[in-house]
Amino acid sequence: MKQLENKVAIVTGAARGIGKAIATRFAEEGANVALLVRKIDDNILKMQEELQKNGNIIKAYVADASDFSAVKNVVDSIHADFGKIDILVNNAGITKDGLMMRMSEEQWDDVIRVNLKSAFNFIHALTPIMMRQKRGSIINMTSVVGVHGNAGQANYAASKAGMIGLTKSIAQELGSRGIRANAIAPGFILTDMTATLSEEVKTKWCQTIPLRRAGETQDIANLAVFLASDQSAYITGQVIQIDGGMNM
Repeated sequence: MKQLENKVAIVTGAARGIGKAIATRFAEEGANVALLVRKIDDNILKMQEELQKNGNIIKAYVADASDFSAVKNVVDSIHADFGKIDILVNNAGITKDGLMMRMSEEQWDDVIRVNLKSAFNFIHALTPIMMRQKRGSIINMTSVVGVHGNAGQANYAASKAGMIGLTKSIAQELGSRGIRANAIAPGFILTDMTATLSEEVKTKWCQTIPLRRAGETQDIANLAVFLASDQSAYITGQVIQIDGGMNM
């Protein structure tokens, strides 16, 4: 039996990178998946069609993850369409890097709103559903930057550190209702964000990693499957760094 057979998952930021990899692995493991994206285009339609080939129910939904009311409405729609929601992956995120002395209020607010408030919005909307079900797995995508900080990324680091505090708090609040919450903290992962880096920068970065390579989105997706599945039924409130040993 597949690890996520008959489970229903929401994956935010599912259009590309880590979100797309997680949605794909969830579908491979038997989950029915609601893809949360900013717009439905040809790429999303193609992805939806590909993931449906295994007989899964895959459906894309458009919502501004940082809009409280919009998230409540889309979660209600997903629940009506699928009948239940077992898994939430809060993956939506942006970067607007800059040194603190040059960072605008808009850069700060945008990153906090999209990266952190969106997670609150989805958890808030889903909590009553999962409480009635007496089960659920919430996976929040943080970052090693949220654990250790990084110069030039004060807004991003603050948003990701906030995800850690949010994860641990809801794990304590909701554990007695059978709802688990964990966070994944990726390190240097090959995505669209890192694709703009020069080969020289990538090589130097990899030299600081004990495993001497960047991570793949598949590495993150495999961990997400474990945390979403019953294999991790006694794990909650944890922050798991997946960084090749970069930040031991």
